[in-house]
Order: sequence, then structure tokens, then C-alpha cells
Amino acid sequence: MHTITLDSETDFDGWRQAARRLALNQVKPQDVTWTVRGGTPELFSTETNDLPEATEGTFNVPAKFVELAKAAILHRDPERFALLYRLLWRLRSHHDLLSVATDPDVAGVSAMARAVHRDEHKMHAFVRFREVGRVNTHFVAWFEPEHHIVELAAPFFAKRFADMPWSILTPDGCAHWDGHEIAFTAGVAKSEAPTEDRLEETWRSYYAAIFNPARLKVKAMQTEMPQKYWRNLPEASMIKPLIASAERTAGAMIANEATEPHKPQKRQDEPMARKQTHDTQARGTIAALREEATGCRACPLWKGATQTVFGEGPQSATLMLVGEQPGDKEDLAGHPFVGPAGQMLDRALEDAGIARAKVYITNAVKHFKFVPRGKIRLHQKPNTPEIRACRQWYERELAAIRPELVVALGATAAQSVLGRITPINRNRGRLIDHDGTKVLVTVHPSYLLRLPDDKAKALEYQRFIDDLKIAADQLRNSARAA
Repeated sequence: MHTITLDSETDFDGWRQAARRLALNQVKPQDVTWTVRGGTPELFSTETNDLPEATEGTFNVPAKFVELAKAAILHRDPERFALLYRLLWRLRSHHDLLSVATDPDVAGVSAMARAVHRDEHKMHAFVRFREVGRVNTHFVAWFEPEHHIVELAAPFFAKRFADMPWSILTPDGCAHWDGHEIAFTAGVAKSEAPTEDRLEETWRSYYAAIFNPARLKVKAMQTEMPQKYWRNLPEASMIKPLIASAERTAGAMIANEATEPHKPQKRQDEPMARKQTHDTQARGTIAALREEATGCRACPLWKGATQTVFGEGPQSATLMLVGEQPGDKEDLAGHPFVGPAGQMLDRALEDAGIARAKVYITNAVKHFKFVPRGKIRLHQKPNTPEIRACRQWYERELAAIRPELVVALGATAAQSVLGRITPINRNRGRLIDHDGTKVLVTVHPSYLLRLPDDKAKALEYQRFIDDLKIAADQLRNSARAA
């Protein structure tokens, strides 16, 4: 039996070196015990105890395994080191093993990696800094991660808050940024974290302002923001009252809403009904797609974004709106079209006679692309590789919802929906048949916000309304035909 003592819970380099030596010496997984001594990499080095010197030779594993292992080793499961070595051992003779998703070892490592990335996403979303000191101001946050993700998540905050000194304290380890480099220290107790600061009330006011009761989905909110995170959020005291208020408002709206007469449905024969049920199950649900998309790493945009901003709306929607990408407010809130462009869109939909609550709204690109300028994040237009990388999510949303009409808001959305660069002015105002789906191309509402004078804004806003009315007329005609 060989005992491998790693220097820390996140010692990937030590595990990798030891695993290679073990494999080259033909040491079977069941003959290895993995332990962690603790401490920091600067103070200790990996112990291999009675491990013999490596014999000559080498071997290769897929790059995907290295990527999975770097994430999975941050999981809190003490068996992760043994599981990774067992998978490494098997990959030497079965190079395509990672493509077998049902294999227990592959499934186990993949699940660990997903859990780590989900935890990283939660840390990006739920860290709240508090101001400490007035002269030499420092910003300090407390967070309790499920896994060992502090070093993984810290570069995001260094990029996001590059111009302010900060510290993130956790029980496992702490990260510190001085404006130039990140430093890591041992974990601390929660008692060392600051409580309220002078900006707390400002943040609560902002949170209340962006809380939209018309778009509240309590179960989805609880999934995205589990209650275990609430105790460290300044806005936590407002969540339950806001939900209760939203439920009362929604109840009143439902009570006052006019109902439509019952429409008899055509009887389907049993084979066709079974086929449609199977197709619906095969398409999956929007909730499942949203959960899967939280860990999307298809392009580099996830590194700077707070979170994936997925589409929202009923899965039975007959109209699907596709925008460009989430903006600053959407990135923080986790919902599409909640900023100024979203308010413009809400107004236009109402003027066109379209109820937003019955529309599915998403973006061609699901992460916020920006350039930091001090404390401001300036929007950047997604490029073609980023649009292509994210198109799989649009295609899967389209397959899940199967709308009668898709409205592409702007050039980026049109490129994603139609699969090619599409000039807006030459194509707007008419329906386009594309792969069995009708598509309408128009401008993005943010274009209206950028116009230089009131006259131009009024003119273009009316053109935007006219485009949306084409969509409303198409849906009404389809409903009558049905």
C-alpha cells in the first residue's frame, strides 16, 4: 500500500505529479491511499512516502480530463483524489472513456466539476462587499462556499473590481486584492467579518428598485438563490416581504383578468398523442436548460460575467423575443431585459398590444461582454465566434418552446436566429421563413435610447411599434386559423 500526502485540499500539481509516478510504476488504484496534510503550498511539499522512482516512459490523457480534474479536485468530497486516479488509470487503456457519460467514474468526476462551477457561479453572484474605514478605505466580504473555490473565483473579482482594494473572507481561505495582485491567506471565523456599512441602505434601495413583481418566479428564485446564502446578503431582510407583496399583486391581477371562452380541442389518435408526448419530453424543459447553462464554458465571456442570464417566460409561449446579450443590470440581477432597454421594450410591447408575461424573452449571448473603465462596465458587442458558441442555447430554447414567431431584436440576434449576418433595415417589416419558423427582424430597444434627439426617437419608436404590431397580427391570425 502506498500513501500519498498532499500539501493542501487544492493541491492539483501535487496530485498530478504523484498520479503520474504511480501510473508509470503500475501502481493500481486500490493500492493507494490519499491524504491531505493541510497548510499552504509555500510551507509544505507533497509526500510520496514509499513511492518508488518513476520508470522511464510516458503516457498521454485527453485535455478534457485535465480540465475536469482541475475542477473536480476543488470538490469537498475526500474521495475525489482516489476517484481521479482511478479514472486516470483507466484512461491509459481506454482513451475515449470520457465520451461514455454513463460510466460511473466519468459521471462522478463530471458531477464534481459541475458542482464546483455552480459554487463558483454562486460566489460570483452572492458576494457582498462592505466598506471598512473612511480614510484608507477597504472593502471586505464574507462568503461560505460549499467547495474549495476561493482561488478559482478570486480572479473574477480582481477584474470586476480592479480599482478598489478588497478582501473576501471564508472559513477555508481568504483572498486579498491590493490593485496589483491577489494574495491568499488562511481561513478565518465569521466573527472577523464586518457587519453593516454606510452603503447598506443604498444597496437595499437599489435591490428593491430592480425587483420586478410581474416577473417573479419563487421556485426559480429559490433554486438560483438558496436560503443558505440569505444570511450573508444585505438584501435578505427584504426578500420575504417583496415576495409576499408580489404574490398579493399577482393575485389581484389574476382576479381581474378577463378569461377567454373554452375552445374545444380536436381528438387525437393514440399513436399521434404518444408521439407528441415523447417529443415534448425529448425537448426538455426551460428550467433544465437554465440549470445546465449556469456552467457553460463554451466561450471566454463567462470569466468576466457575474452569472449566466438565461431566457425567461412560459414554455407555451407562441412568441419568442431574442436580444443581443445581457447588460450591466441584467448581469447583476440574473434576468433578461430589466435595465433601460428592458423598460423601453416593456413600453413598446404594451403599445403594440402584446403582453410581456406571455412572451418568452432571451438573448443570443448569455453572458455580459464588457470593458472595465474604473467602476463602470462598458458594453462590448459580441463577435461571431461568441455568437456561434452560444447558439446551441438558442437552438435548444427554440426546440423546447416551439414558438409560432421569433422576433430578432438587432443585428446580433438576427445573426444568431438566421445563422448569417443580416442587415436590419433591408429585412425589417416582413416575415421571413427560416427552417420552419417565421422570423421578424427589427432593431434592439437600446438603439432607440442612443438616438440623439427627441424627434428621431419618436420616429424610430413608432417604427419599432409597427414592427411589433406585425408580430401581434401574425399571432392573432394564427390563433383564428387554429
